[in-house]
Amino acid sequence: MEKMIEQAKEYLPFLIPLVFLQFSLLIYVIRHILTHESYKRGSRTLWLVVSIVLMNFVGPILYLIFGKEDA
Repeated sequence: MEKMIEQAKEYLPFLIPLVFLQFSLLIYVIRHILTHESYKRGSRTLWLVVSIVLMNFVGPILYLIFGKEDA
């Protein structure tokens, strides 16, 4: 058990920025979805579900590529 804790501490400096980036991206995308009316594909509900369920970078990146309409 102690060995696992030491390994986790070793990766912590790499994980903290990734977690921060992930949540920052998620917050940006959710804010964008809630403040815009039109999307390239899909609806507001679809993109909210995709972004939240697939929040490990995948959902927000999918929205930015396929859902965000260029204004």
